[in-house]
Amino acid sequence: MIPDKLSSHLPPPLQRRAARWFGRRPCRIQLESPVISFTFDDFPRSALINGGAILRQYGFSGTYYASFGLMGQQNSHNSTGEIFRPEDLQELIRQGHELACHTFDHCDSWETMPAEFEASILRNRRAAAQHAPTATLKTFSYPITWPRPATKRRIASLFECARGGGQTFNVGVVDLNYLKAFFIEQSRDDFDAIKHVIDDNTQAQGWLIFATHDVCENPTRFGCAPALLERIVEYAKKSGADVLPVRDAADRVTHKSVS
Repeated sequence: MIPDKLSSHLPPPLQRRAARWFGRRPCRIQLESPVISFTFDDFPRSALINGGAILRQYGFSGTYYASFGLMGQQNSHNSTGEIFRPEDLQELIRQGHELACHTFDHCDSWETMPAEFEASILRNRRAAAQHAPTATLKTFSYPITWPRPATKRRIASLFECARGGGQTFNVGVVDLNYLKAFFIEQSRDDFDAIKHVIDDNTQAQGWLIFATHDVCENPTRFGCAPALLERIVEYAKKSGADVLPVRDAADRVTHKSVS
């Protein structure tokens, strides 16, 4: 185990390895059918207005990782377009999507000390309780970078699961403190790569978590166009996978009943 005092001094390649190797919460995935989740970091308004409409058109729900400290901002402290407004929260809940946690301050997951990181999570929970009292933040996404092992260990007592990146799906023994995800924007000019990861997930009966940010005609480098998202959602449906919000997929993976 790496002492947390040394974490900030590790070079990035070793940081990434430490994030994968330590602070794990192992869980074996044994699914009767493949699962796909669609997630949106930062919760830009366009992700709900455009992305949410696409998901609902196909009868699906997504997961929106909100940083309440960014609420109502537009490009001043973020680069993913206008962030959700208070009134968007009830619409998200009405449509059946999952509201999830992304820290209050949009903390850098490696550079932020674990105690400060946890404090930002708790502040985000309090803000969510104030603005969306019917929602419970059950799942988490790490902002900006990979997490410190000590941060992962704190996450284990706070959320059912937490998501990072990795550009692949989850199969076999996975780490519930650091699930893998496929960021759409990294392959938005290569639809074959997206098809292949869906096909591979289907064959493996795994859990594929798609991630992106804004969904608009002129997306930031962190987002995608509505037409691309719709192609992906359509192909996901044709694949025969069950498309579920992360909270419901996590319940299935950990053999909990899904309400």
